[in-house]
Amino acid sequence: MKLSDMSSGPDWGLWVVFAIFSVLSVVLLSGHGSWLISGYNTASKEEKAKYDAKKLCRTTGAGMAVVAVLILTMGIFEDVLPAGFAYIALGIIMIDCIAVILVGNTKCKK
Repeated sequence: MKLSDMSSGPDWGLWVVFAIFSVLSVVLLSGHGSWLISGYNTASKEEKAKYDAKKLCRTTGAGMAVVAVLILTMGIFEDVLPAGFAYIALGIIMIDCIAVILVGNTKCKK
């Protein structure tokens, strides 16, 4: 069974999600868009002063770029990839999220 056999929605939905993730990752990688980072945008000024905003944006943007590339891969190769790749993609996304949280809470502090 292929990944495309599991897909029940329209293909354009996948490309819209890819486009959104790509645009958001470019904005964050450029060092802007700290208001998009959950937790940081609601933090007090004292708490925000503890973090390097540009480094935090770039870390989050890199994590989103990984997910965007994964979505692109699944979109392009959906007729080739086995259905089990969905579980591999889920594992990669979970590891990516954990890595972004850890780096954001350690390396991005001033």
